Amino acid sequence: MPADLWFESLHRTGHDIVARGERLAGGWRQLGLVEGDVVALLLRNDPVFADVAAACRIAGIYYCPINWHFTIAEVRFVLEDSGARVLLVHADLLESVRAAVPPGVAVFAIGGTDADAIEYEPWLSAQPPYDGPRVAPRAHLAYTSGTTGRPKGVIRNPVPLGDADSQLARMRSVVAQSFGIVPGCRALMSAPLYHSAPGVFIQQALQMAERLVLTTRFDAEQVLALVEQHRIDVLYLVPIMYVRLLKLPQEVRARYDLSSIRFVASTGSPCAPEIKRAMLDWLGPVIHETYASSEAGMVTVATPADAAARPGTAGRPIDAAQLRILDVDGNACAPGEVGLVYVRQPAYPDFTYLNNDAARRAIDRDGLISLGDMGYVDADGYLFICDRASDMVISGGVNIYPAEIEHQLVRYPGVADCAVFGVPDDEYGERLHGVIEPMPDAEIDPAVVTEWLRARLSGFKVPRTIEIASHLPRDETGKLAKRRLRDQHWAGRTRRV
Repeated sequence: MPADLWFESLHRTGHDIVARGERLAGGWRQLGLVEGDVVALLLRNDPVFADVAAACRIAGIYYCPINWHFTIAEVRFVLEDSGARVLLVHADLLESVRAAVPPGVAVFAIGGTDADAIEYEPWLSAQPPYDGPRVAPRAHLAYTSGTTGRPKGVIRNPVPLGDADSQLARMRSVVAQSFGIVPGCRALMSAPLYHSAPGVFIQQALQMAERLVLTTRFDAEQVLALVEQHRIDVLYLVPIMYVRLLKLPQEVRARYDLSSIRFVASTGSPCAPEIKRAMLDWLGPVIHETYASSEAGMVTVATPADAAARPGTAGRPIDAAQLRILDVDGNACAPGEVGLVYVRQPAYPDFTYLNNDAARRAIDRDGLISLGDMGYVDADGYLFICDRASDMVISGGVNIYPAEIEHQLVRYPGVADCAVFGVPDDEYGERLHGVIEPMPDAEIDPAVVTEWLRARLSGFKVPRTIEIASHLPRDETGKLAKRRLRDQHWAGRTRRV
C-alpha cells in the first residue's frame, strides 16, 4: 500500500492516493490520452504530484515538471517540445503563462478557479477509475540542458511488462543505497519537485514508505520540527540546505529531537568537505552523497564512512553501475589521472533526448555516457569530481548553463564579448559571475545590464555580479579561456567544482 501523505494540515492515506490516481488515469483516458503521452506540471510543491505519480504508473503517461520560476518563453519551449497534451498549473500562476500554452492543450487549475481552465478537484471527483489495458508504467520526463545548448527532455524507454519485476528489484536496491528509502520508512521532502532527484525520491517514497511528509518549500527550523513530529528517518537535503541548517542558533538546533534520522540523501551539487563534516558532527553518521544525473540516474554513493576516510569523494559505483575515466581520445586513465567521467547504471532503462536523438548519441561511448564532468578514481575505485567540462554551474542545487546567459549578454548594445561562470559562494556553493569586454568607446554600466537581463531571463540565471574587463583571455586556438578567468576566484579553495 502506498505511503500516507502529509502536507501542511492535509493528510491523505495510501488508499486515498491509489483511488485518486485511478480516477486521474481514468480522466486522462476520457480526454483521449494514450500510453506514451505527456502531461505537464507547472506547480509549486503540492499533493497533486502524488496523484500524477500514481496515474502515470497506471496509464503509462509521462509527466513533465516545469520550473515555475521560468519565463514565459522557457515555459512555451518545454510545452511545445514535450508535446504535452495536458497542463496542470496552480491557478495563481496561470495568468502569467497563459500565452505560452499551445492550442489544444487541456489546462487544469489547481487551488483556484479560472474562466479558461478546468477546476481540478471537481473534475477529478467526477472521473471514473481507469479501465484501460495494463501498460508499462511511466514516470517523469525531466528537462536538462545536459552538456550544452537548449534544454533537452530526458525520456526513458518503457520497461516491458515481463521485465517489470526484475527491473523494480534493481531500482529498489539503488534507491535504498542512494536515498535510504526502504519499506516502512518515514520520509520528508522539502526540495522543489520540479527537479529530477526530488521527483524520483517522492515516487519511490510513495510506493514504499509508511509516511511521506511534503512541505511547500524548505524552511530550516520547520524541517527540524517535522522530523521530531513525524519521527522522520529519511530526508533529502542538498548542500545549501546544510548551510542554512547549520546557521540556525545552537539553542534552536538543540530544541528538537532528531534521533529518528537514519539516512540523509544528497544529490545534484557537490558538498564541501567542511560542511559535510559539520553535519556529520551534528547528526552522526547519516549523511550520504550521490553522483547522479537525470540521464544516468544514481551512479555512485559516498557513505558517512567514505566521507570520513576520503573527504570530497563521490563514492563508489552502486551495484552493477559502471564507471570509467577516459581521456579525450577514449583511452582509460590511470588511478588519480583526471579525465572525462563515463557511466552507466543498468537499474535504469535507457533513454534518449526527446526530438534530439543525435544529442543522445553524441554523449555515448561503448554504452556509457558522459555529461562532460571531469574527475578521477583513486586506487580503490572511489570517484572524485574535479570540474565540469561543460562549464555548467550548480548554484543551490540548481543547474544553470552559462551559454544561455552569454547568448543574451552578447546582444546587449556595446558588448564585444562576454563570459559567465561560477565563483565560490559560501551558501549556494557557486554563484554566477559575468565578465564583459566592451566594444571600443562603449560605456557599460553593470547595474543597467543586470536589470536588462532580468527582463529576459529567470531571476536565478542573472549573474549576481558583473565586471567590465578590457579584454577576455583566449587560448592558442582562439577559444575563450574561461578557465583562466575562473581560476582567479577559486584559488586557495579546498574544494573546486
